[in-house]
Amino acid sequence: MSRRTCWRFFPLLAIWLLLPLSNAYAGNLTLAVAANFTDTTASLVETFKASTGHRVTASFGSTGKLYAQIRNGAPFDVFMAADAQRPRLLESDGMAVPGSRFTYARGKLVLWSPETAAFISPIAYLSEQSFSRLAIANPKTAPYGQAAQQVLEHLELWSPLQPKLVRGDSIAQTFQFIASGNAQAGLVALAQVKAWPNQDGTLWRIPQAYYAPIDQQAILLKRGVDNAAARDWLAFLQSPEAVAIIQDYGYDTAD
Repeated sequence: MSRRTCWRFFPLLAIWLLLPLSNAYAGNLTLAVAANFTDTTASLVETFKASTGHRVTASFGSTGKLYAQIRNGAPFDVFMAADAQRPRLLESDGMAVPGSRFTYARGKLVLWSPETAAFISPIAYLSEQSFSRLAIANPKTAPYGQAAQQVLEHLELWSPLQPKLVRGDSIAQTFQFIASGNAQAGLVALAQVKAWPNQDGTLWRIPQAYYAPIDQQAILLKRGVDNAAARDWLAFLQSPEAVAIIQDYGYDTAD
């Protein structure tokens, strides 16, 4: 399946990516991945398997919910969050390997509607509330939701828009609200829009000054400390080949 057609996102969706055994040392790896990174992960795994033969299981959901699962003993080797806060907390609490944390992607927030010419002036569109529902991710569980709140507060629209906001448990569910027509527009990840097969919608790339940088960090969890596949994956994420894939999906990467 191409990345253009792999657009359906579901909260806490578990996707099994079973890779053929290419050598006697291939291992098993379990990932907990922020929902916005679903399509990108699928492409990365395809490249990763070609050189290692490792078998990978990836579970996707909101960063907050995945973090809670990890703290409750969920059997993940690597956590790929949509923020830096939760990996930092796991590291400080002794649940992750010190020094293994790094930024693998920097997310970009956009205002998006699948309707052609839905707005000319995005700020006027938001101010005039020319929609029945506006979708955002839950700021309590999703870093992209926190960023959306920051944008609306910057525009002094957070309070006026409350009656029309619908909140997804994750940025994946938020995108689904818009794609299904349950919301006319929303604040989502640029990577999700780039993966959407219909490119005739209306998009506003929100200035970075309107919200705090979305530094998405990965960290090796204690369960994966002796897992060669987990360490290979973290090294691969920082390779030029992986960086090129991540950038192609609409993310910035570390300098």
